[in-house]
Amino acid sequence: MAFFFLLVNSILLGFGLAMDAFSVSVANGIANPGMKKSKRYQIAGTFAVFQFLMPMIGWGLVELLKEKFAVVEKFIPWTALILLLFIGGKMIVEAIRDAKEAKIEDDTDKEAVKEVSGKKLTFATLIVQGIATSIDALSVGFTIADYNLLQALAATAIIGVVTFIICLFGVFLGRRVGMKLAHRATIVGGIILIAIGLEIFIKGVFF
Repeated sequence: MAFFFLLVNSILLGFGLAMDAFSVSVANGIANPGMKKSKRYQIAGTFAVFQFLMPMIGWGLVELLKEKFAVVEKFIPWTALILLLFIGGKMIVEAIRDAKEAKIEDDTDKEAVKEVSGKKLTFATLIVQGIATSIDALSVGFTIADYNLLQALAATAIIGVVTFIICLFGVFLGRRVGMKLAHRATIVGGIILIAIGLEIFIKGVFF
């Protein structure tokens, strides 16, 4: 039962956290319609690695604080709630704002993304994208603070795998769908993160 909860919670976290990376993957697909299959895997893999590393680093920092300050543990549910409400809310607001700004034809949208993305997607650019889209995931270490090392590794690995699949799908959709689906997916991701924050808070404070 505990493993099932870890699995489901990690998949939901992975989906919610991956939405920013998904949007960037879609943009990369639009801007580079003729990219090779190896490049698609490189994009998805880069985002997956960062989405794996950031929560793990966050978990490690929380563990360090818990060892030095026992009182920190009492505030973990509150901190997780505040952080996930903030991250999820920010994702929803930004997605709605971007969707309003993107009320243009698909061909025009493609040209705009091309101008922003540049002529060629370099590895250095991809690393910057990976860091930028995974910074929020650092604070997600608070949501898995009650896991031991093995459980934390399993949870963050699942988040990484989910991110890889979603971003690979995002690159594929880039040329065909444009940014409209990405905006909607980001809203869904934000709602999921808020729901997880509420669930962790209720479980940690009332049960």
